[in-house]
Amino acid sequence: MKKAALSVACLLGIVELHAQIFTDGFESAEGYSINDHIGPGPNGTYWTTWSGTEGGAEDAQVTDAQAANGLNSIYFSSTSANGGPQDVVLEFGSQYTDGLFTFESAFFVENGAGAYFNFQATQTIGQSWAMNCNMSNGSISIDDGTTSNLATGSYTPDTWFTLRIEANLTLGLWEAFVDGNSIGIWLNGIGTIASLDLYPLLGHSFYVDDVMFDHQTVTLSNLNATAGGLNMGGNIAGLNVNPTVTVVNAGINDITSFDVTLDYNGNQYNEVVSGITLTSLNSYEVTFTSAIPLAAGANTATATVSNVNGGTDDDSSDDANTIAVNPVVPAPGKVVVGEEGTGTWCGWCPRGAVYMDLFAAEYGQYWAGVAIHNGDPMVVSTYDSGIGGLISGYPSALVDRVGDVNPSQMSNDFFTRLQTAPTALISNDATWDPLTRQLSVTVSANFQAAANSNYRLACVLTEDGVTGSASGYAQANYYAGGGSGVMGGYESLPNPVPAAQMVYDHVARAIEPSFLGDNTVFPATVNIGETHSGTYSFTLPVEWNEANMHIIGMMIDNQGLIDNATVSTIPGSGAGIDCQVSEARFNIFPNPAKTAAVLEIITDNPTQVEVRLIDMSGKVLTERNYGFVSTTSTVQLNTLDLQSGVYLVEVTMDGKRKTRRMVVQ
Repeated sequence: MKKAALSVACLLGIVELHAQIFTDGFESAEGYSINDHIGPGPNGTYWTTWSGTEGGAEDAQVTDAQAANGLNSIYFSSTSANGGPQDVVLEFGSQYTDGLFTFESAFFVENGAGAYFNFQATQTIGQSWAMNCNMSNGSISIDDGTTSNLATGSYTPDTWFTLRIEANLTLGLWEAFVDGNSIGIWLNGIGTIASLDLYPLLGHSFYVDDVMFDHQTVTLSNLNATAGGLNMGGNIAGLNVNPTVTVVNAGINDITSFDVTLDYNGNQYNEVVSGITLTSLNSYEVTFTSAIPLAAGANTATATVSNVNGGTDDDSSDDANTIAVNPVVPAPGKVVVGEEGTGTWCGWCPRGAVYMDLFAAEYGQYWAGVAIHNGDPMVVSTYDSGIGGLISGYPSALVDRVGDVNPSQMSNDFFTRLQTAPTALISNDATWDPLTRQLSVTVSANFQAAANSNYRLACVLTEDGVTGSASGYAQANYYAGGGSGVMGGYESLPNPVPAAQMVYDHVARAIEPSFLGDNTVFPATVNIGETHSGTYSFTLPVEWNEANMHIIGMMIDNQGLIDNATVSTIPGSGAGIDCQVSEARFNIFPNPAKTAAVLEIITDNPTQVEVRLIDMSGKVLTERNYGFVSTTSTVQLNTLDLQSGVYLVEVTMDGKRKTRRMVVQ
C-alpha cells in the first residue's frame, strides 16, 4: 500500500511534542494479572462498558494467549446472535472538538472471523457515532454511518497489525493507517470524539493490545488550500467514475479560486473553480465532470490543488494527496444479490434503506437489491418467513445468503462474492400481457462449471417508488433529530416519517416458486455448456407499477448460497432501470451531496431528457428540459442553497419517468 503524500497531522502546522495521554499494554508491570477484567483494573478511570457494569460479561479479560508486545492482550469473541455480550468502552476523558486527536492500537483478527469498533462523538454513549471500523476476511472498511469505504485497507488474518486513526477535528479531516501506511483520508461531518467502543459482532474473534490515544493543539497559516479527501467514485474495474476531491481551507484567509488536477493511469484531468468564497475551516467538494475509466491493476491517483487565489498558498506540503487505486475485477457475468430484512415499524431500518440505495448507486450492474418487508403493508409472507429464519433482527442483510450482516457492513461480502466465479450465467426471458396483467418469466442457467440437481432456480419481482397513504406506510425513524448520528438524511426527518413523505425502493413483491427455489429444473448431472430453464408466472395487482419493476432471476447452489443472478425489466412496460442494465438510466453522485451533485445520464440512443428536483412535500424546486442527450452525459445539480434533508430527482427520458432519492448534507 502506498504511503499517502499527506498526513492530517501536518495540516495545521507544527504540533508540540509531549507525552501521550493514555497507553495500555495490559502487562503485569502495569498492574494486570491474567483473567483480570479491565474495567475495575489499574486503568479503570478510562475503561468501562457500554452499560457501565464492569467486571462481568460485558467486560474484557486479560489473556496471555496472544500479544503484540510483552506477554498480554485482551480478547473479544461474540457469543450472542446479536453480537457481544462484550461491549467495552475506552473513555477519552473529554469530548474533543478541535486539534489533532490520535488513536492507535494493535489488532489480531482470527482467520475466518472479524472485528469491529467505533468512536462515540459525545461523552454520553449511544447518542452519536463519529466513525465505524469493520474488519473481516483480511479487509478493513471505515464508514461514518452514511458513506461506506471512506478508507479501505488490508491485513493478514492471524497476524498482529497496527491501526492508527488521526482526526484533525479543526478541519474535519481524518486519516487511517495500517502499519504506518495510509489507507485513506476523508472529511468527517461529525467533528467530535469522546470514546472508543470495542464490540464483537456475530462471528467476530480478535485480540487488542498496545492501546494509545493522544490530543495536540495546532495552528493555522494565512492562506492554505489543502487537497483533503480524494474519492475515485468507485472501486470496480471497467466502470466509468467521476472522482471527487475535497479542498479544505486550512488557513485564515478566504479562498476565492483554485485549480485541481488529477493524475491517474497516465492521464491528467483538470477542473477550475472560481467565483466562490471558501471561508476558513470550511471545505469545497470538486467533482470531475469527465467520466474516467477505472483500470484493472494497482495504480496511484494524485489530486493536486494549485493556483490558489491566482497564486501559491503558504504551505505547499499539503497541496497534493496520493492514494492507491486497485479496483476489484469482477468475475465475468457475476451479479450479487443483497436481501434486506426491513419494516416500517422498525426505527433502525432507515439504515437499511440508505445502504441499499448506496449499493444500487455505486455498484449498478453488479448488484440486485431486494428489500423484504416484515409486519407492514408491503410484506410478502413467503419471502418474509424465508429470510426471517436466517437473520437475527431488523434491519439485517444477506449478501448472496452468505450470512447475516448489518446493512452497513455488506461491503466485505459483496466484494468477496463479486470476485467468485459463478457456476452458471443467468438470463431472463419474459412475456407481459398488460390487459390481463399476466407476467411469465423464463429463468435460464448456462453452466460454466459442472453441477447437479441440488441447484435451484428462483424468480423475484421488486418495485421502486412504492408509496401509500395508510398509516402502515409511515416509517419509524430512530435517527430523527441527529442524536444517533448521520443516516442519509433521515436525521433531518421526524419520527415517524409520515407516509406522505416516504418512497420505498427495491420492495420485494413476489418470489416464485419459494424462498429456497425450484428443485425440479436440473438433472442429476449437469455438464459444462448445458442450459436449463424454469418458467414462473405472476399476476400483477393493478396497484403495482410495472414500469418501476425489476425481474431478478437467480440460481441457488447446493449450500443454499445464491450462485448468480440477473436483472431485467418487464418488456413493453416502458421501464428503464436506475443503476441497472437498460437502454436509458441515470446515476447520482456523490450521494449524499453537499455543495453539488452530478447527474449521469446513460443511454444507447439519442434520448430527450427532462430533470425535476422535488422536495419531500412534493414542491418542484427546479425543472429543466435538456433536449436530446446521446450516450453518456452529465448534468450538474447545485445543492449549495438547499437545506439538509432528502429530495427526489425525477428524470424523464423519452416519456419514461424515473425517480431516485438524493440526500443533501
